[in-house]
Amino acid sequence: MDEGDHTPRADGGIDPDDGDESDHSSDSEDSSPSSSSTSDPDGSVVVGSGTDESGEEAPEADSPDIEDFDPDAPTETVPTGSTETGSDDSTETGSGSPTEADPESPTEADSDDPIETDPDADPDVDDGSGFDTPDVDPIESDADTASLSTDARPETAGLDNGGRDRSSPDVDFDGVVLDDDDEDNQGLFDDLLSGEPIFENKEVLRPSYTPHELPHRNDQINRMATILVSALRGETPSNILIYGKTGTGKTASAKFVSQELESTSQKYDVPCEVEYINCEVTDTQYRVLAQLANTFIEENQAVIADRLERLEGLRADATDAEGAPNGDAAAALADTEFDSVAELDDRIETLEDDADEMEEVPMTGWPTDRVYSTFFEAVDYHERVVVIMLDEIDKLVEKSGDDTLYNLSRMNSELDRSRISIMGISNDLKFTDFLDPRVKSSLGEEEIVFPPYDANQLRDILQHRADTAFKPDALTDDVIPLCAAFAAQEHGDARRALDLLRTAGELAERSQAEIVAEKHVRQAQDKIELDRVVEVVRTLPTQSKIVLFAVILLEKNGVHNINTGEVFNIYKRLCEEIDADVLTQRRVTDLISELDMLGIVNAVVVSKGRYGRTKEMGLSVPVEETEAVLLSDSRLGDIENAQPFVQARFDN
Repeated sequence: MDEGDHTPRADGGIDPDDGDESDHSSDSEDSSPSSSSTSDPDGSVVVGSGTDESGEEAPEADSPDIEDFDPDAPTETVPTGSTETGSDDSTETGSGSPTEADPESPTEADSDDPIETDPDADPDVDDGSGFDTPDVDPIESDADTASLSTDARPETAGLDNGGRDRSSPDVDFDGVVLDDDDEDNQGLFDDLLSGEPIFENKEVLRPSYTPHELPHRNDQINRMATILVSALRGETPSNILIYGKTGTGKTASAKFVSQELESTSQKYDVPCEVEYINCEVTDTQYRVLAQLANTFIEENQAVIADRLERLEGLRADATDAEGAPNGDAAAALADTEFDSVAELDDRIETLEDDADEMEEVPMTGWPTDRVYSTFFEAVDYHERVVVIMLDEIDKLVEKSGDDTLYNLSRMNSELDRSRISIMGISNDLKFTDFLDPRVKSSLGEEEIVFPPYDANQLRDILQHRADTAFKPDALTDDVIPLCAAFAAQEHGDARRALDLLRTAGELAERSQAEIVAEKHVRQAQDKIELDRVVEVVRTLPTQSKIVLFAVILLEKNGVHNINTGEVFNIYKRLCEEIDADVLTQRRVTDLISELDMLGIVNAVVVSKGRYGRTKEMGLSVPVEETEAVLLSDSRLGDIENAQPFVQARFDN
């Protein structure tokens, strides 16, 4: 309320205005009832004149002459239900604390107080007081809140009625919800995205990425190219077997040569294609033949669709020429292989029948000979040279024998239009020793060996990838040599080196570091090693975990070359401690063999002469980290507190 609306007198009262409307009316901003409340001679508060939201001036209420107002005079409150204005739910109030009701004042019975929070009340009901009650809306902005706290000061200063005056300067606005600034709110990922990224293209460091250049593999790539170049001449290339340990660039080099072969065949318009199959996943003869058959069926349908589109165009041209004056359909087909429209229609009908007869092979359910015949017909539908790349070919032989290789290697003698060549990739240098001699003679025509990388070669490979993967100056000088040194210690695995460099970059990025340093490489080395152990141990069954914990207890007590009997004795006592079922010693021996297969323990069978044979074992993983993973399993209970007696023995 503006200070000019009510002029306080020297004695603290309010100068009466004798009904002067200009003194009591408020401007459009002070539309709150608190800006027009006055006092009755007996101390009660009477609602005065004001303006409603539309800006029109409300008529002044009939009231007796206003006497001097004593701010220190006590006021008598009335019970709830009269003219209550102190509700916590109301945010815009018209007067001070409730006082004794005046006979002429509006009451709950004959008026609708705008402050009343009764949901059934009608705000438009006439209260019979002779003036319109202004419509009051809830506070929607901070500006309205400020006007409430300032306009109410002259009338309510010094009121002490034992309750909170909603128009007083110290109004509690706990119930008012203010709009938050969305721009100041930070989400979960906003802080993580705030830092500058270190990577330019992280996918370059993935094993699935095929680079445009493979350092230190030019000799092997050139040998593959000289063998497969005969495919571009329409001849059958020799079969190729590629050997090498993990991470020596076998698959990357083979895919690189395959991409070059397909791109060159398109350049010279020679039908040549390469089909890649990972035998780690597709590991049976049925699945290999079904996948190849469906691939060629899909390609054949696309070829048929293109031919039909071309023939339909020829037929339309011939029909238009035949319908024209002095037209001749044969003249329209003069430059084609068709002499008449009827011959063209027969060809279209044949292609449509071929498309209908091509049925995709389900992944299960057909006899193997039917799958083979479907694949044979699909690959021989039109002329082409196909190179079938079988990655991890030793897994296919191990799972389903050498029947698949025998059938594929002997197909060329039966095919009429197509030619097939096999490119096998294997980590096992001796897998051909178990093949049938007939398969071995027809399959292993050419062999290419990929030797492991040394530290200098790994450094060149990492530098070549890092130039594309990271932003400029994102690596310190010792990062790449350290990654190469770590990987060279493990059989020269380039895949391991790339994983190490990528993980080091990710750790640096998570720590908001600007560059990748040596400490990040060492952290990545520990993380990769530990992640493998944690993942394998964490997913072990409970009984295998108890057996492994028994081996850990023996190792911690200084026992070396642990035998199966010692592990079984500790295992039984641990099962008693945590109330678990005890398996037989034979079953425990099987669990030890499974741990050996997973690389967690190293177990060998040792002969004790007339005392029989036993397995001697030792841990192949870090003791502390493995023990921590085991104890994190709640099913093992209090196994940490179990300290079974370990009998000392003297080794010979």
